[in-house]
Amino acid sequence: MKPAPFAYHDPTTIGEAVALLAQHENARPLAGGQSLVPMMNFRYATPDHLVDLNGVEALRGLEVGARISFGAMTRQRDVEFSGDLAQACPILIDALRHVGHRQTRNRGTIGGSLCHLDPAAETPAMMMLHDAVLTAQSAEGSRELAMGDFALGFMTSALEPGELLTRISFEPWAKTHGWGFEEYARRHGDFAIASAGVLLTLDARGAVSRLAMVIGGLAPAPARLSDFEAQAVGAAPDDDFIKAAAHAASSVEAMDDAHVSAAYRQHLASILSARALRRALAHARERSLQHA
Repeated sequence: MKPAPFAYHDPTTIGEAVALLAQHENARPLAGGQSLVPMMNFRYATPDHLVDLNGVEALRGLEVGARISFGAMTRQRDVEFSGDLAQACPILIDALRHVGHRQTRNRGTIGGSLCHLDPAAETPAMMMLHDAVLTAQSAEGSRELAMGDFALGFMTSALEPGELLTRISFEPWAKTHGWGFEEYARRHGDFAIASAGVLLTLDARGAVSRLAMVIGGLAPAPARLSDFEAQAVGAAPDDDFIKAAAHAASSVEAMDDAHVSAAYRQHLASILSARALRRALAHARERSLQHA
């Protein structure tokens, strides 16, 4: 298959890019092209205008400090090999290594994956886990969106026509935090059937002082276990606690598809969340000793 005819635009600034999106109907921005180009080849997506963002230098870059910040065109491979990020946010590195293959990550971008919003994608789940703030810009100005408000449904974001995602940022967790990410796919590099991500910190007594959990691949968008997170504060992270977390994960509403049933996805969510939580506890205990 070949894409339907389209006009190609090659802006070099954010202003030029948003002006083109405002000027032309049925225009789509092109980031890494790892999702949009195949969709165009199958004519699942048929934009009349393609606005290539690869020449917009202002959309690149990674900053690690009081906040972790990504330009929307930052390559997944650059994030994967960031030493500063490996210290501040190791779970993101672990999750990105499940994204396709090396060639995919060489071209794929953080912003492109977020805007595509595939239910199985790792990047939206990680940004949901970290309560990321997304900056969108249009010809009228810019606005910020919480990641929890960004995902509206199946592959549908809260971006308005003519808006461009420009930056993503979130606060890093404490240096003593633990993390765990688990994913199940039919083979490495395939779309995830289910995934689970966990962040936590422990207090001086070894009880949970903060917890965040996200389940990916089940619902049209990544799901935070907000109720369980709130109840977990002060709890002893024993076997009963892990079983309760697994039960909460299995309660996330799931989708059926041609590959697996909703019940199987929920079963995987239970297993993967327990594994991720155990891994996070081990990291938290190790890091607490290192920073004692």
